[in-house]
Amino acid sequence: MSQIDMKDRFYYNKDFLSSSSGRSLRILSEYYGPLQRLERNNISETIVFFGSARLISQKSAQNALDNFSNNNEKKLRQLKMDLKMSRYYEDARYLANKFTAWSKNLKDSKHRYIICSGGGPGIMEAANRGASEADGINVGLTISLPYEASGNKWISEDLNMKFHYFFMRKFWFLYLAKALIVWPGGFGTLDELMEVLTLIQTKKIKTQLPIVLYGKEFWENVVNWDYMVEIGTISPEDLDLFHISDDIEDTFQFVTNFINENALKGPNF
Repeated sequence: MSQIDMKDRFYYNKDFLSSSSGRSLRILSEYYGPLQRLERNNISETIVFFGSARLISQKSAQNALDNFSNNNEKKLRQLKMDLKMSRYYEDARYLANKFTAWSKNLKDSKHRYIICSGGGPGIMEAANRGASEADGINVGLTISLPYEASGNKWISEDLNMKFHYFFMRKFWFLYLAKALIVWPGGFGTLDELMEVLTLIQTKKIKTQLPIVLYGKEFWENVVNWDYMVEIGTISPEDLDLFHISDDIEDTFQFVTNFINENALKGPNF
């Protein structure tokens, strides 16, 4: 096709595709593009990790603290907190590795229960890293943000998918998810968690999924679930939608037992 012919066609016209008139096509591309890649890699289910982009590895946190040499008390407190919180990075890395090893031992023609994250740094990096270190493929659903690097180096090359629309990214987090592990995080993590709980509570996702809130100290300080029950904004049975854990083995057994007992497979919508 000649350059002149290409210019004459709307689907090659960048001005049209980036305009408000081309919005529906951009949204569709964020549906069919990821679908093509997931099918090409024969992925049938995922285990999704949500969590903070700001947490770092224990080694990085310890090095930063060891090399700190000025009298800034506020900075020193933050470095000590970074080291304390780095346990979640290491636990996420180890747990993703453990899930990947379990998945690889399943006798199936498809790639099942593949680790999926938001593809950024922090907990997302730890999840992709753990899966990669177990020689497993893994998914990163990244998004363009002004203050966060996307596409960490541990994501499988063909499965590093960048989104513009948050709602399409969230769709792909949940479409194939058969478990969600939610780690300490900020607004984005809380947004993702509350949307998942709402979709399951309202039966928009008809499949009951194992959801683990990892890190008792964090979750019991950040959200007062019992108070929400007390004042009637949620029902007592809503607390059964998730499991709070502080232990890798407990989380692994809770998720794998739930998947096996309920024969979870295929898309959720």
